[in-house]
Amino acid sequence: MKQLGDNIFKKSVVNRELTYGIWNGLVDTVVAEIIACADFDWILIDGEHAPFDIRKIQLQLQTLSAYSSQVIVRPPVGDSVLIKNLMDIGVQNLLVPMVETAEQASQLVKDMRYPPEGIRGVGTALARASKWNRLENYFAKANSQMCLICQVETIKGLNNLEEILNIDGVDGVFIGPADLAASMGYLGNPAHPVVKEAVASALIKIKEKNKTAGVLALSEELIEFYKNKGANLLGVGVDTLILANGAQQLRDKVK
Repeated sequence: MKQLGDNIFKKSVVNRELTYGIWNGLVDTVVAEIIACADFDWILIDGEHAPFDIRKIQLQLQTLSAYSSQVIVRPPVGDSVLIKNLMDIGVQNLLVPMVETAEQASQLVKDMRYPPEGIRGVGTALARASKWNRLENYFAKANSQMCLICQVETIKGLNNLEEILNIDGVDGVFIGPADLAASMGYLGNPAHPVVKEAVASALIKIKEKNKTAGVLALSEELIEFYKNKGANLLGVGVDTLILANGAQQLRDKVK
């Protein structure tokens, strides 16, 4: 019988390797392939702000499985039932938004794992993740292959960052500058100096805990700034913005 292999993305996260990724928000498999052909280290399917449902996420997973880029999924919320659905369709890497407490982080760790380590329900006969009971070692290995990145993006989350980092099973923390800016009173200005300093301080703290530190940075200046502060999981583009900006630039050039 076939065996469940190692999670390549989790290995890079645990080893704090420097990786670059792109957001996938356009709900189309052709777009997913176009992005995948660019060979980013990872692609994030954004189920929080883009209109992805479980079936559409599964289609993206099936499409992207032919390419080398690793896949992360961001659900709309850290819900136990939704996470169970995502695990069963084959998601191993989650970036969960709006994590504000150690209790939330601890629950997410349990949601992603089978008992006795967690509360994940057993339904492998129906699960793409186990190749419908064709992976001989699935139960023995599944828990260890799940990768959890908690997204901290509020003042409350920053205040509890150290406690979140201390939770076993939290592989890294991703700072969200846009929502953090809103939480700090700078809505629409994630590059404000006060926000940048808060993000930088958080990245340093994450690195000091020897965990992966992530951030979305959409300019060369911000990429270098946050990388120098310890970020190693760098989101550097969003498919919708690439299309929108490219179309606008072309229009402005010719008209």
